[in-house]
Amino acid sequence: MNLKNAFLSFTLLLFSLSSFAQEEDIFGISRKAKNPKSESSIGNVTRNILEMFAVEISGGGAYQQFGTSFYSENPSLYPLTQVRNFDQPLDISEENPLEMKSGDATFPLFNAGLRINIFNTITIGGGYGQEWGNLSPMEGGDWEFAFEGASYQISKYYGTVGLVLWDASKRAKYLQWRYRKYAGANFYMQSELRQRVRQIYPWRLIAEAEFGQLNLKKAYDPALATNGSYTPRLAVADKPYFGIGLRLERDFSEYTKLFIKGGAEFRSFTYASSDYSEMQGLDQQVYAMQVGLSIRIPGTKRCKIGGCGVVMKHMHNGIEYRGSSIFKLQDRKIGQWY
Repeated sequence: MNLKNAFLSFTLLLFSLSSFAQEEDIFGISRKAKNPKSESSIGNVTRNILEMFAVEISGGGAYQQFGTSFYSENPSLYPLTQVRNFDQPLDISEENPLEMKSGDATFPLFNAGLRINIFNTITIGGGYGQEWGNLSPMEGGDWEFAFEGASYQISKYYGTVGLVLWDASKRAKYLQWRYRKYAGANFYMQSELRQRVRQIYPWRLIAEAEFGQLNLKKAYDPALATNGSYTPRLAVADKPYFGIGLRLERDFSEYTKLFIKGGAEFRSFTYASSDYSEMQGLDQQVYAMQVGLSIRIPGTKRCKIGGCGVVMKHMHNGIEYRGSSIFKLQDRKIGQWY
């Protein structure tokens, strides 16, 4: 099953859960919801499901490294050039290959996708990405392995699984642990604890794992051009890539947040000899930093009733409406009326 089908199956599973949840009230989806968001039960279920998802876009840059343990019985079939100590022949074997590496910039990176937050503990997401990078020659010892193309372009479909390491609820538990030494009769310290716990805490730290499939869209050898077409020698390996990272989020409202994500991805490629009789395995590591915007899909409709100046969430004829933009806090406290 590829990533597209897996993501579609996951979406269908959520909709099947919603039917069961109408009576059991799982995830807050119920015909008897306290604050229904629609006049119909089906509309209310749909809006509660939509509100679980967030749309995300991000961009940034990275530093990437290619590397290989080069060995071939016919090195002349590869773009291998001696750059130093010209009197020394190439001495390699299967037990003693030539270790080669290169490093260069990858810019820009672009990702867009969907994400769902489960109980503020686990996040699951997926999406589509694009990146453009440079291909510097790999070097090892006195030798250089020059890619014929100076750049590459990659598209990818990916999925992510994240674990929330720190947020407002975990901060509240930490504060309660810190104040445990004060007696319940110490009204001053207990009052201070309650005030700190009730403060709006907008930060969230998530550890993420990423996996997906790459599609190399542009990396060719101009020397192999025939009739205006190009025969690729650098190709993506069949196995998927994987990555790890840390993501720091900052909430600006219940629906919008900015995030910074740093991490590393580990990928595999192959490079064909000039006559395509053999292949060399290449490994790539990408160390990326991205900045993005996440917008949770609002399930509560914006109030359109003329003359209603309520800016918080409120009710009209038993239906919940919001009075503010998704970029503002919906339930603001004293001093937050902006």
